[in-house]
Amino acid sequence: MDEKSSSRRSRACVRLATPLLVLVLAAPVLLLAAVAATEAPAGFDNQTNGFEPQSAMDADRAAFERAEQPADGLGPLYNASACGACHDNPVTGGLSQIAELRAGAFDGANFTPHTGGSLIFDRAVDASIQVRVSPLDNVRALRTTNNALGDGFVEAIPDSALLAIQAAQPPAMVGTVIRVPVLEAPGVTRIGRFGWKDQHASLLSFTADAFLNEMGMTSPLLPNENTSNGNSVAAFEQASEPNDPALPAAPNGAQVEAFVRFMRSTKAPPRDLLAAAGGPVKAGERLFVQVACDTCHTVSITTAPAGTSLNGGTFVVPDALGNKVIHPFSDFLLHDVGTGDGIVQNGGAATMNMLRTPPLWGLRTRTRLMHDGQSLTVNDSIQRHGKQASSSIAAWTLLNRVQKNQLARYLNSL
Repeated sequence: MDEKSSSRRSRACVRLATPLLVLVLAAPVLLLAAVAATEAPAGFDNQTNGFEPQSAMDADRAAFERAEQPADGLGPLYNASACGACHDNPVTGGLSQIAELRAGAFDGANFTPHTGGSLIFDRAVDASIQVRVSPLDNVRALRTTNNALGDGFVEAIPDSALLAIQAAQPPAMVGTVIRVPVLEAPGVTRIGRFGWKDQHASLLSFTADAFLNEMGMTSPLLPNENTSNGNSVAAFEQASEPNDPALPAAPNGAQVEAFVRFMRSTKAPPRDLLAAAGGPVKAGERLFVQVACDTCHTVSITTAPAGTSLNGGTFVVPDALGNKVIHPFSDFLLHDVGTGDGIVQNGGAATMNMLRTPPLWGLRTRTRLMHDGQSLTVNDSIQRHGKQASSSIAAWTLLNRVQKNQLARYLNSL
């Protein structure tokens, strides 16, 4: 079964704010598909979701956590020496409060990234090539680390499910879909879902990008080093290129493929079940729907059936990831809620002030919220919303103090 052929089934598998209406309107065959879906395993326990055996996952997690050295290919420009340095709370693959910096210039009509790219690398193997924001860069933005736990399930969401969510959103709140290249399948595009700007759709593409841009390490998918303010850093590279070479058993690089296997094996972030059982949290859950937060922070989505071919035929959804109900609290679409960072990446000029709806699963593990980490409580975050979220914020302001606290307690149980 390919992604297109599963589109009708997936529409019934997406749970929106009115799940009863979806079931009433669905044809019997679609209802069967929804009933057949099972909950995705969730937990902060470093245990496999079944994608690969525990021993194999442990080995791949060790690779994810391992600190690289310049002799391995680290740098010359980089942000961290290991994936686990940023993705480690509360377990490997989670999030952190580490933020990266991006910059560029906006002249009132066009955005131009900083010379060499909008990402301003925090570290360099030599002080002479340190990248810094230019006085001409009048757009400066911080972005906190995203959670990677459960991303195998996110990759397995069919495009049709995201389109169904979009189609159900009211006109003023409709999310923007962008299709991005699948690096491992040249010429193929798919709906973006990874990164603050939805810049990637597959975990191989996402990982190769992070391998290069966060650790400065090249791979077959992205074999060219970044520059220092537009200048070559080849003279400072200590390892052969690509740093993670293609192998017969790992054409995309052994390390890149190990990182992908690890992320595909992780469980989804779990709820705080003890808190969720409480009356105030239950009341907050109802308020979450009442003020229409779930229009964008979609509570439940079902992944494509096992056997579905994705990413240009390079990935077939296995039983461990297929037909699983996840609760990401995101539609994985781009929205402008008035907090955009002004950076343009894959989506073109129209997406400059748009950001991917941040998944709220695992929210309770964050101490600094929103894309820039500048909000410290959920109420702080809510009050920053506007534009496409204006109607929800208007409804939230009408809640009394007790109700706002109930909503906050619900969000803090995620």
